[in-house]
Amino acid sequence: MEWFERARTAEQAGDGETAITLVSARAACCSADYCAHDNHLWHMDLLARAGRLSELSGLARTDVHARRRLNRSLLERGMETMLRGRAEDGDRDALYCLVRLLCETRRIEQARQTVAELAPENQYAQEIIVGFETPPSRAQ
Repeated sequence: MEWFERARTAEQAGDGETAITLVSARAACCSADYCAHDNHLWHMDLLARAGRLSELSGLARTDVHARRRLNRSLLERGMETMLRGRAEDGDRDALYCLVRLLCETRRIEQARQTVAELAPENQYAQEIIVGFETPPSRAQ
């Protein structure tokens, strides 16, 4: 059995530690080798699903993929305070996740205030809010 088959089997069996160990040994961020880069993304996903947010947070200081996966995990877990802290530190992706979280929980006015406080010129953050305010169009 190849390493990736063992990793998938471990992942499917709920053995995140084994999967993380196997995948991380063959992962490389921003590698010209697309397999190593794909393994890196898989590694970030495994860390998030295993709840290893402190490890992801450490990697996020220098790794854009870890940063994005961490922010998405915080969004999925509803961890508003952590997203806000990251957004206040200048992480635009964390701001976008925070705005989505606020809008998804029907706190559009709070999302609007957050953008006004943290990034009043950020057009994309404002567009996220507009997307939640605008009812979806019906196809004819």
